[in-house]
Amino acid sequence: MRILVVEDEARIRSFLARAFEAEGFLVDVAADGEQGLERVLAGDYDCVILDLLLPGQGGLEVLRRLQLEHQELPVLILSARSDIPTKLRGFQLGAVDYMVKPFSLDELLARVRLHVRRASGGSSGDSGVLRVGILALDLTRRQARMGETVADLADREFRLLHFLMLHPGEVISRQRLLSEVWGFDFDPRSNVVDVCVRRLRRQLGPDAPIETVRNAGYRAAA
Repeated sequence: MRILVVEDEARIRSFLARAFEAEGFLVDVAADGEQGLERVLAGDYDCVILDLLLPGQGGLEVLRRLQLEHQELPVLILSARSDIPTKLRGFQLGAVDYMVKPFSLDELLARVRLHVRRASGGSSGDSGVLRVGILALDLTRRQARMGETVADLADREFRLLHFLMLHPGEVISRQRLLSEVWGFDFDPRSNVVDVCVRRLRRQLGPDAPIETVRNAGYRAAA
């Protein structure tokens, strides 16, 4: 699978390239919109990860041009802009997904794989559902299911549960969850992780396979 990362911030661009290459992707990068468009026209990509706040030609204009030239190419927006009008405009212009910075790398990887499978004609029946034991997480609808119980999850609840389920049986520390779900600048003394886990347990019921490991963190029981 070959992807293009269009991102003007060198640190993020390099981080994404290394992360996706470690997962077996072929990765090209572009530092601005013009370069990104040139690479798409000259190459054969399975997915584009597109920032919006680019120098020169902005991300939304790049998206519009990409959809004119390659309507079938999935474009995932990765941006610091979180306002609803910008998100809606991105989807109207053809983006298949939108993630806000700071972001979870594991979630980004999962979403890119999902969109690449769909674009290549892979089966969509259950490809967007992550399962750990009796717990299922629908990545598209952002719903958790256990038997007859279906819970619509808020953003942090979804991201926390998704991260735990990507590492079944592994004990994840509160500090790591704060970093992945809330961002590095969040107060490490905060109890937001525990509050979020309690909300998940209330929604999913007493049999929810989210275990507390004393003085260590949480894990999704496989």
